[in-house]
Amino acid sequence: MTRPGGAVPGPFNAVVLLLAVLVVWLGAASVERVARAASADGEPGTFTASRVECVSHLGHESCTCYGTHVPDDGGTAREDVYLHGADRASCVTGAETPSYDVGSATRVYGPEGSREWLFTAGMILAGAALGVWASRPWWPRRGRAA
Repeated sequence: MTRPGGAVPGPFNAVVLLLAVLVVWLGAASVERVARAASADGEPGTFTASRVECVSHLGHESCTCYGTHVPDDGGTAREDVYLHGADRASCVTGAETPSYDVGSATRVYGPEGSREWLFTAGMILAGAALGVWASRPWWPRRGRAA
């Protein structure tokens, strides 16, 4: 069926629209966690580094600092989590660092928080823009005679 203006909604637009909805949904699902991580709004505790793992590629080194987070209130310790944002210079085995557990399954954050919200916001905005673009063939056309 041809719409006024010549646009034909097809399966490509439908698939792209579904993909856009999925991207927005995935981003929106983590909004609370990344907002808490941005301001280190979580359960305070101490992170003790047990190991650092680094990978070098294309002239760049990326390191992950693993260890144990022990809550200040004496709750259950979380083992084998990583401290977000730590690198080789800031991850010293055995060193204790203030940390915050914001509910992430694999990581805790330092008192400086995180900028992960930038990626999440970009993901939601990109998904929304893609959804608007993909849904254009279904929009009613104005100003043209049928």
